[in-house]
Amino acid sequence: MKKLFVLLLFVAAILFASAEPADAAVRVRGYYRSNGTYVQPHYRSNPDRLRYNNYSSRGNYNPYTGARGYRNYWRW
Repeated sequence: MKKLFVLLLFVAAILFASAEPADAAVRVRGYYRSNGTYVQPHYRSNPDRLRYNNYSSRGNYNPYTGARGYRNYWRW
């Protein structure tokens, strides 16, 4: 029983160590929109197809601006 517990603990530690950081950010350069307005450079969450780990999702916050997430990620 003790060996099984140690084995499970070891597997959990390996899985935890190989996980990606949740707060990975990508810098976006400033650009001009088609209507001529300028968008300031900013950071956004790392692009992936998951809705729950974005800065704008409820329960998260943007570490650069301090803004709390407001969007319900189940209803986009």
